[in-house]
Amino acid sequence: MKLRPLADRVVLKQNKAEERTASGIFLTSSAQEKPEVYEVVEVGPGGLVDGNEVKMVVTAGQHVLVGKYSGSKYKLGDEEFTVVRQSDIMAVVED
Repeated sequence: MKLRPLADRVVLKQNKAEERTASGIFLTSSAQEKPEVYEVVEVGPGGLVDGNEVKMVVTAGQHVLVGKYSGSKYKLGDEEFTVVRQSDIMAVVED
């Protein structure tokens, strides 16, 4: 099954939490803090949204920063995805 977003929505997959600290100490799953950096999985076509033309500027494969409580979470099979509007994306993470 595949999610195909509509309008200005973007499907994201959260990056994995760090399993050990910088000094090498392993963290239990309850102590692992989930990062707010996500990978873009799918991007909607943009177009006319609420009377305004929206051009999509993110592409699949990019890593982006979104707010902690942004979007809606969905689970398909064993994977969890977050769907947000492009305007909820605060920054693109570049290497």
